[in-house]
Amino acid sequence: MKSQIKMIQRHPFHLVDPSPWPFVAALGGLSSTFGGVLFMHNYNGGGELLSLGVITILYVMFTWWRDIIREASFEGQHTLAVQQGLRMGMILFIVSEVMFFFAFFWAFFTSSISPVFNIGGVWPPVGIEAISPWGLPLLNTILLLSSGASVTWAHHAIVGGFKKEAMQGLGVTLAFAIAFTAMQGFEYMNAPFGMSDSVYGSVFYMATGFHGFHVIIGTIFLGICTARLHFHHFSRQRHFG
Repeated sequence: MKSQIKMIQRHPFHLVDPSPWPFVAALGGLSSTFGGVLFMHNYNGGGELLSLGVITILYVMFTWWRDIIREASFEGQHTLAVQQGLRMGMILFIVSEVMFFFAFFWAFFTSSISPVFNIGGVWPPVGIEAISPWGLPLLNTILLLSSGASVTWAHHAIVGGFKKEAMQGLGVTLAFAIAFTAMQGFEYMNAPFGMSDSVYGSVFYMATGFHGFHVIIGTIFLGICTARLHFHHFSRQRHFG
């Protein structure tokens, strides 16, 4: 009966089927968040709960993406109207991310422009050795800008029908992203202060840590797109990944 209803569907919109993945993803997010708090406060079982949550989220990413790829590439459910809705959803997501990081910039400028007496009335606070912006931070900025250029190259190559160039562009982008993550980890290991060292350390690690987390997620996304391009899931007209 369900297949017959789909056969006579007379509108371009995608009516999603019942799926367990949103519920399982929510459980994974709860487990990783709660476990992370317990782990950072040295409670027993915090690390195990955090690991369980991360594994659950990775599993849901694989299975949910599998279902979406199947719907898009093999069942033809991602019509132009559906793709337009997905693009609008991505735009709204990016806007929410801008607001998310705006809070960190607000905390930084509030603390640095008008430092309170608790930290000595100066910025950086007394006893904090600030990281020079002309070292690794500058190199990471160059890597980020270069990755933006290379992924744009890959997109234009896909639109032009040059699959080999698109693969090269995505490969270069992935290399830049991995290099950025490695440099960020190196910077953390050699930083002269920790997250609990005044508001400077808190803002630094929260802002750069969440940014690095987004880079890791984006690296996974681009890796999936590279694999899909390799298996001919994208064309000049349809390459929404």
